[in-house]
Amino acid sequence: MNTFSSSAVTAFSLITSFDPMLAAIVARSLAVSALACVIACSAGLLLGSWLGVVRFRGRGVVLALLNTALALPSVVVGLVVYLLLSRSGPLGFLGWLFSFKAMVLAQSVLVLPVVMALVRQTIEDAERSHGEQFQSLGARRFMRGLILLWDERYALLTVLIAAFGRAISEVGAVMIVGGNIDGFTRVMTTSIALETSKGDLPLALALGIVLLAVVLLLNTVIALVRRWRERLDDPLPELRPALVAGLPAGAATRGTQP
Repeated sequence: MNTFSSSAVTAFSLITSFDPMLAAIVARSLAVSALACVIACSAGLLLGSWLGVVRFRGRGVVLALLNTALALPSVVVGLVVYLLLSRSGPLGFLGWLFSFKAMVLAQSVLVLPVVMALVRQTIEDAERSHGEQFQSLGARRFMRGLILLWDERYALLTVLIAAFGRAISEVGAVMIVGGNIDGFTRVMTTSIALETSKGDLPLALALGIVLLAVVLLLNTVIALVRRWRERLDDPLPELRPALVAGLPAGAATRGTQP
């Protein structure tokens, strides 16, 4: 208990004093995860919306493979990306191995199936609800997918949470392709694993607290945006029951029109 208490006190001291090493690791981790989410979401939104509206032979196989990719172990992704970027690999000429770019690539591969699967399910449900209306207006499948994607944009904010959470919590793949090099490829998750094994619990605990705070902040911001959108669509949600209760019985059944 004394070890935990002293480690917690030192961890909060590192956070409040803006320790340079801690700040550098956090900034690098956020940069890698944010860039990976931008890349994965840009491709995943389009591919997921397309899968949500198209029907073709073999679609069930594609969806099965997509759902399987959701549970793909991160170390397997790291191994595949490592082989691709190694000197003897097909992408070895890029020279990305053990670099910032390699970690972004690995996280993008991990996040892409998550985005595609969630977007596909959301768009497919929306297509069942009012896709025929857009079809009757002459919108083709790809255009319907884009329209439904824009129509469900606030519901798809949850996809951002899932994608960023998947990226920033990753440790296996970035450890393999990044090498956990101090000052270059060391991020929060790999630092936590390393510092815990070294016995530097205060720094590991401080990074864990920051990691949880980042995810909590993102969830709070998205929740506020969704609540703002609900209020924008329904500006008087609290006054409406009172207004309806004050109307005569006949008027209440007919609505507010005279």
